[in-house]
Amino acid sequence: MKRLVFLLFILGLVGCSSMGKEDNGLYVTSKIATNLESPWSIASDGQTFFISERNGAIVRIEKDGRTTREEVFLSKPLSSAAEAGLLGFVLREDFNESSLAYAYYTYDFDGQPVNRIVTLVREGGEWHEKEILLDHIESGRVHHGGRLALSPEGTLFATIGDGAAPENAQDPNSFNGKILKLQVDGSFSIVSLGHRNPQGLAWNLEGELYSSEHGQSANDEINMIEQGGNYGWPEIEGNESKEGMRSPLLTSGVNETWAPSGMTFHNGLLYIAALRGEAILVFDPEAMEIVQNIEGYGRIRDVYSDGESLYFISNNTDGRGTPSEFDDVLYRLTVITKIIYEGK
Repeated sequence: MKRLVFLLFILGLVGCSSMGKEDNGLYVTSKIATNLESPWSIASDGQTFFISERNGAIVRIEKDGRTTREEVFLSKPLSSAAEAGLLGFVLREDFNESSLAYAYYTYDFDGQPVNRIVTLVREGGEWHEKEILLDHIESGRVHHGGRLALSPEGTLFATIGDGAAPENAQDPNSFNGKILKLQVDGSFSIVSLGHRNPQGLAWNLEGELYSSEHGQSANDEINMIEQGGNYGWPEIEGNESKEGMRSPLLTSGVNETWAPSGMTFHNGLLYIAALRGEAILVFDPEAMEIVQNIEGYGRIRDVYSDGESLYFISNNTDGRGTPSEFDDVLYRLTVITKIIYEGK
């Protein structure tokens, strides 16, 4: 009887919800906000969510689910290239005092798409481009990369795609196919090279950096990133190996495509958003395997942990999914621990 009461209490907390089964217990998902438009990144100041949308808006979402679509004023119009737009977005650590955030977007220069990384300032419910941190990052019709994330020390990292020019991933003089570190003073350094289209960054409690990467047709990768590491593209992919190049921790193999995007650590497990895979992949770094697929929500673009619950956004309105009446959606996912089964 205690187990039943406890379970109903959890369900009551999350409102309109659905249940699923994980290896480590039940999980409950609930809709926080609906009718997002091709959302890309989840950011939060601890009280409010801010979701970047590829069309150039940032959606402000209150705890009670109230949403406001806030206009973003950029110095260049967004590119109409495939996969382009307002992509990576992360709040600065001092956002509550400074109202500053970082953003990654694609625009056209001399008829070609290029990417830039900027700071934005929120003023009066609007966002304005304040400073260009890195510009003229060449791109192509696809493979813009675009993920921004802050390290545990508060340093800004960015993933750059190969821009559909694979040879650039091995060129140390090109930004393409790299993971970069950007300092507050505007300086930057290359953390790793040999990437195809990396779109996820996450650090574990030990401060080790992981990244997700789109493979060519298949061979999607999860990598542990080390300073100066060469991750092989286009010379090797998947489980292939070559002297001086690093093979992934995990690959989807030649017969399966995940199209992995945003990722986050939560309670020691790595949660990875999958677009083509239409799931959240739960990776156990100790077992070195996927231990759970959380499915049923369509394409997933990003995941975020506040330490207690996980949040994720569907990405079914980007032209490649099958949207429902409420897509796209910000969901909360709460894992109900084994205490339920023990009756305590």
